[in-house]
Amino acid sequence: MSTLVITLFVAVVPGVAAWLVALRWPRTDPTTPVVSAETVKSETRRHRRVFAYVNSRVSPESATSVALAVTVFFLVIGAAAVGILVLMIHSNSGIARWDRSASLFAAHHASPSSDRWLKIFTQFGGALVMVPLAVLVAVIETIRHRTRIVAIFLTLVVGGQFLVANSIKFLVDRARPAFDQLTGFSGSSFPSGHAVATAASLAAFALVMGRGRTLRTRAVYAGLAVGLATGVSCTRVMLGVHWLSDVLGGLAIGWTWFAMCSVSFGGRRLHLGAPVTVAEATASTPE
Repeated sequence: MSTLVITLFVAVVPGVAAWLVALRWPRTDPTTPVVSAETVKSETRRHRRVFAYVNSRVSPESATSVALAVTVFFLVIGAAAVGILVLMIHSNSGIARWDRSASLFAAHHASPSSDRWLKIFTQFGGALVMVPLAVLVAVIETIRHRTRIVAIFLTLVVGGQFLVANSIKFLVDRARPAFDQLTGFSGSSFPSGHAVATAASLAAFALVMGRGRTLRTRAVYAGLAVGLATGVSCTRVMLGVHWLSDVLGGLAIGWTWFAMCSVSFGGRRLHLGAPVTVAEATASTPE
């Protein structure tokens, strides 16, 4: 029963934290001064050199560079996190030192009742659940917004994460725990495919389902996406089919992949290359 309690804790605490962050940020600062469009035009005419300098920094080319830089930033951070985890695994240092202890704890505290619920919970991260869920969300949101871009975005996120996870599995080729494997699995151990799938896919679902909805609703979706991802990841350790570092790496990879895809589509704009399009429209607006 303790394994079930820990899994619920791991799901609830990050979920609530994500809900609070999404609920409170970003918010408009009430102390931020408000300037009318007429004042801005008047000041740009008076200070043409300053305006020319600032305008050069927000040109379409510069905006495109910023968008690409943000994408590369997420890629570098995610790759660095995964690289550090792999080094820890090979040197049995850092977080990897907890792998054996976590697996032994799960094996020693397993019980028929808790294992039954954990086996049900863990299925939410499998392809047999995630793919039909992605299709359902795509259909509903396509009808709601009357645009096919939702399906394209979800195909990229959900389909791409399978390719990313399996490619890394092939390269790392880590052996799985052999203490007490209580559910099915496939492939090598690092990263956890369930962790990658839930982190990337549920975040994508939260993004598309939150379009056009209130801040409170979007915050709930964000909390559910994070909580379910961490909870499903925990079940993989508690069921003895993954090491702790496997699921941490899987979460890092999944969220990094989602971040890269969402930046490319301009966030809730869901338009491929949106940063470039918006920058060009802004630059072409007459003074």
